[in-house]
Parts: sequence; structure tokens; C-alpha cells
Amino acid sequence: MADERFEAKRAKDDEFYTQFHDIEKEMNAYLDFNPDAFKGKTVLLPCDDPEWSNFTKFFAQKFEALGIKKLISTSYAPNSKPKDIPYQPTLFELESPEFDEDKTQSSGKIFTLTQDKTGDGVINVEDLQWSYLEGDGDFRSAEIRALRDEADIIITNPPFSLFREFLAWLVEADKHFAIIGNMNAINYKEVFPLIQENRLWLGASIHSGDREFQVPHSYTRNPAAARVDEEGNRFIRVPGIRWFANIDHGLRHQELSLMSESDNIKFSKHKEVKGHGYKKYDNYDAIEVPFTDAIPSDFAGVMGVPISFLSKYNPDQFEILGSTQRGCHDQVPDTKKYDNYREMKPDGTPTGSTGGKTNENPNLAGNDGKKNYFIDESGHTVQSAYSRIFIRHRKPSK
Repeated sequence: MADERFEAKRAKDDEFYTQFHDIEKEMNAYLDFNPDAFKGKTVLLPCDDPEWSNFTKFFAQKFEALGIKKLISTSYAPNSKPKDIPYQPTLFELESPEFDEDKTQSSGKIFTLTQDKTGDGVINVEDLQWSYLEGDGDFRSAEIRALRDEADIIITNPPFSLFREFLAWLVEADKHFAIIGNMNAINYKEVFPLIQENRLWLGASIHSGDREFQVPHSYTRNPAAARVDEEGNRFIRVPGIRWFANIDHGLRHQELSLMSESDNIKFSKHKEVKGHGYKKYDNYDAIEVPFTDAIPSDFAGVMGVPISFLSKYNPDQFEILGSTQRGCHDQVPDTKKYDNYREMKPDGTPTGSTGGKTNENPNLAGNDGKKNYFIDESGHTVQSAYSRIFIRHRKPSK
């Protein structure tokens, strides 16, 4: 069983289980900024398995300390999971008066926590009450949608392949949330506008994006990369992981300390900047800034920065204008198309593709001889940079 389902893009039958310390670190960042972040709130944990969930465990243990009004946790039915993941009801379920041999496979479960059921003077995991859901626990069902509408805050690791749909489900209900997803989701058409409008941001605790998840014993993909602990539990590291949230945290309000343009040229630790300065894009009225810490503090124009910049983004310090390939054309329109260019390999042989494939990419004039480039009849060459976010200082230094 899993505490939540994380469906990988190329392996939708895999399950990844979020570790307790990753949940705790992120929630503590919200609490450091606002100790009453969860006070008097109904917290919903969908896409879970409450009997094993580290999400449920964290909030149940902290129920009184956080001042939570009600905790709701729901799971998918075993029948809705991949068939090669073995299922066996837990002793907790088998020994419960609620156990139903038919529903245990076809129905999801709901756990709720509101009061001291055991009478021991504290409200914690032991006081969770459970029953079967009417349906299979899919978040798109009317049953789970009603729980969404009841909740104030929603925390989970949703099915990865359904990230877009799950986020839309949250936004539709105008809820506070913190969910786990892949960094690439930043460029989704459903996601980037929310970031640009300051309705969604990256969480506080994951910056490298490389996170370790527990996997089932049946997990066979790349077994050499798995780590097995002393108890026989298996773990793998998954790249590109981020928290996506609209719960505020202090990191969003820390001003990024930066050097001036001239000081970056003199002292930058990056060879691409030191002694060279900043290149202007061939097709955007903006400069290329390849590293977040190389943003010049006194540049008043538009700058293209890596998407990793969002981990340091302070909305009081910077304005997000758009993104290459995604929503940049109103405030930062592309100034050139490359349909009459040809794509060439580093050795100068044509690939057979036209330059149309690099339209709207951030392109830099020149050819470094290391990767494919595009050339027109006059001999003008360009190469694509990585995806960039266009930003501008709200108040550049003088």
C-alpha cells in the first residue's frame, strides 16, 4: 500500500511514497512564516492511503499543536491501482467492525479526525475514525469534490500524470494548497499563468529537486539505483521534484543579494559572465542571464533567467513578464522568426529540419561548435538557449 500515488511519466504503474521529513520540512516553513497557518482549518489529504500515509501521520500527530479543526484523509480503492501491485488488507482493517470483504477492493477509504475518541486526553493518530467511501476515491468524483469544497487547505502528492487536472481542480475551488509535482510543470499552459499572476509559487524546502522516495517491493525499474535500508525498505532518488503551493512562506520575501552589472563582469564566479558581460537575444529585446546569482542588480531592462530562478523569486523584488514558448508575447514579444533558416549539426551537415523549430526559443547569435545551430542564406547563425523566464526589476539599484 502507498501513502500516496506518484505516477511517473514513463512508468505510470509505479508508486512513490513521500517521506515524513520532506513533508515536515515544507509544512514547518509555512508555520515559521505564519504560526496560525492551519489554525481552525479543515485540512484535506486526498490521493492518500491513510493507514500508511506520512501526510496523515504528520497532521494527526500535530493536530492539537496546529489547532486544526478537522482532518480528512482519503485513499484510492485497491482496484483502481495497477494490477501488479499486490494488495492485502491490513490487520487494522481486518479486525475493525467496519471491515467489508467486498468493499475492501472496490472502495476507497476516508479517515477523519476531530476529537479525542480514545479518552486519553490528547488528539492524535489513535483517534482517527474511518469508513469506506461510496466510490473508488478518485478526486474527480462528486464524493471527493464535496470534501474539497468543505476543506480550507489541501495537501497531497497527486497522481503525477494528472497534475494539470488536479491543479485545475484545486484552482476551481479557490483553495489553499501544497502539492508535489515535477519541475517541468512550470512550463505547462495551465501552470505558468498562475505563477505569473502570483497565484501559485514554488515551496520553500526543495531546491535541488532531487528527492528520495520509498517504493514498493515489487518495484523493478532500474533496481541498481535503489537503496535498501536495514529493514528491507526500498528507496530511489527522483529528479525534478518541487512543492507547488499558494500558502505563503518567508523565502518568498527574502531579497536576493546581487552585484551590479559591472561587478558581475569583473568578479562573477561564472566564466560565461566574468570578462564577457551579457549577450542580447537575437529574437527578444532582453539579455541572457544564465545563472540566477548573476542577475545584475542595476539592469533596468528585461532579463531571461533559468526556470530555477523561481526557487528564489521574491514578487516584491521582481516582476515576471513571461516565458519563452509560454505566455511571453504580450509583454516580451519575439522580434524574429527563423523559418528560412536550416538546422545544422555541429560538424556542419544539415539535419533536414528548418529553423521554424527554434521559433520562440531564446536564441543567441553565434555557433559554439558544441551543439546544433541554425543558419540562413547570408551565413547568420544562431543557437537555442535553454527555456527562460523573462523578468524585470521592480526597482533596479542605481
